[in-house]
Amino acid sequence: MRIALIAPPFIQIPPKRYGGTELFLASLAQGLTKLGHRVVVYTNGESDIPSEVRWLYPSAQWPIEEELAASLKEISHTSWAVRDAADSCDIIHVNNCYGLSHSRFIKVPLIYTVHHEHDDALSEFYSHYPEVHYVAISDFQRCQEKMPNLRTIQHGIDLSRYRFRGTKEKYLSFLGRLAPMKGAHLAIAVAKRSGIPLRIAGEIQPIFRDYFETEIKPHIDGRFIEYVGEADLAAKNQLLGNSLALLFPIQWNEPFGLVMIESMACGTPVLALSGGSVKEVVRDGISGYVCHSVSEMVGRAQEIETWIRPAAVRQCVEQFFSMERMATEYAQLYTEIRCPTLLHRRLSGWKSLTKEQQRREHVRLAK
Repeated sequence: MRIALIAPPFIQIPPKRYGGTELFLASLAQGLTKLGHRVVVYTNGESDIPSEVRWLYPSAQWPIEEELAASLKEISHTSWAVRDAADSCDIIHVNNCYGLSHSRFIKVPLIYTVHHEHDDALSEFYSHYPEVHYVAISDFQRCQEKMPNLRTIQHGIDLSRYRFRGTKEKYLSFLGRLAPMKGAHLAIAVAKRSGIPLRIAGEIQPIFRDYFETEIKPHIDGRFIEYVGEADLAAKNQLLGNSLALLFPIQWNEPFGLVMIESMACGTPVLALSGGSVKEVVRDGISGYVCHSVSEMVGRAQEIETWIRPAAVRQCVEQFFSMERMATEYAQLYTEIRCPTLLHRRLSGWKSLTKEQQRREHVRLAK
């Protein structure tokens, strides 16, 4: 199949630093290509991915400084991409709500991955497009929505990009946007109460500058609490790989949380507060701990070396969150939508096939 993956136009693919949706799309494009599909990625001109890339805007633009101008740019990019893809692709896969309205004007099947937490206004908007096939990125997210064509496909990453480290250094890590809902201030509290140093990495977005200045910066001393700036892939491998644990003290219903599986890929367990998808991503006692308070996180941090084995953490992410597993599930969805009769005839015993047999079958269907 020829598959169009339409990204927002603001961050390059793969992202150099911040960019959860863009990291997802980079992995999906690579995984689908390995399965034998032809992938066209609609992004910006700074993207560098081994797939066909098309763009309307040559440059990335992050962070966003003016919401109206950004919305107009995203509408223009998405409408152009959907129209262009409709002429040459078998499936159109969008990743922002702007793309849904164009489903009324095309005959090509359209898929939309929901990347945000539940919002009543957006859910009402989705109800006007029941013919679109929706993908939730966690069961928690799926259970909050009521679209008829909705299934869960959890994220996966290219594990070859993450280095496993079996020996850890004596520090905790936090990686994410420095925003109140991500809980960096609580990570600082865990570090201070546990007596274990903390290294913080992440983007300071203009909208949350006051939060950083009042809740984070006063605690940074360059020794016990360090801020190391934004992290590219090499910095992620260094920060996460050497850490005793990643702290994930979220204060909102996280739809998925890619940083958790990035940490696990380095063999580093996750200490997370329960919220959103956390219980689906963290295998309690195996790849980390799901905690219910800062006090519990403190206790788990102090004993993490005793109970969690880095090799088991890496094995967990290999089993559940690989790029190959994710791409196979999306390819199955694409095939069902494009040729349901063919799929039923050829894959009537799909669930009885091994993952390798499923992969080979998708390669044949892609031709």
